[in-house]
Amino acid sequence: MNKFENNNNNVSKEKEDTTKTNLSDKISLFKLFWIFYIGCLAGVIVETIWCILTNGYFEYRTALILEPLNPVYGCGAVVITLLLYGLRSKSNLMLYISSFIIGGLFEAACSVFQELVFGTVSWVYKPSNFGILNNRTSLLYCFLWGFLGIFWVRIIYPFLTKMIEKIHTKLGKILTIILVCFVVFDMIFSSSVVLRQRARRNNVPPKNNIEVFYDNIFTDEVLKFFYHNITVKK
Repeated sequence: MNKFENNNNNVSKEKEDTTKTNLSDKISLFKLFWIFYIGCLAGVIVETIWCILTNGYFEYRTALILEPLNPVYGCGAVVITLLLYGLRSKSNLMLYISSFIIGGLFEAACSVFQELVFGTVSWVYKPSNFGILNNRTSLLYCFLWGFLGIFWVRIIYPFLTKMIEKIHTKLGKILTIILVCFVVFDMIFSSSVVLRQRARRNNVPPKNNIEVFYDNIFTDEVLKFFYHNITVKK
């Protein structure tokens, strides 16, 4: 009887270990959202600190108006996770080359998207940074992307996975739903404000009370606080 119970306990432990392993390996929408959210927040913090260290002054380096998040960094974290996680068993050289290419193309794609949708530009690389792809990205930053890819797959992602798994509770799921709704609302709201600014610059009059509200509250001077480095594409 004891032997039978021990066998059952061993089977149960094996199932628990397998479940934990599968949960750690699985890239679910739940996990991807938290990777996105953490990437958005971490990107703003790092960029703000970098501005203070290199320029000696504070700038609010966000991309959303209602919360300190930058979706570019969040999307970058998701893209790296989805495209590089399958290569985790490969060599560091393979990870480096893949991240080098993916990072450069992603940065250039973000630049093109911003220019086409909002008519603005946030970054143009100087020749000293070896700008490529019409200066939308640079070889220097591609080299950094390569190292980031290795660091992400080997260290950051496993650490984040353990932290995110602790949120995987009933309360954590409710919090996730609330954050998803708020982030989506903020992205839509911030985009509409910036698009109205673009129309205002083109002397397009407001069409409704919402656009009148945007013009009165979110003037160019106010938006300058949120978007310091943005220039209008001519």
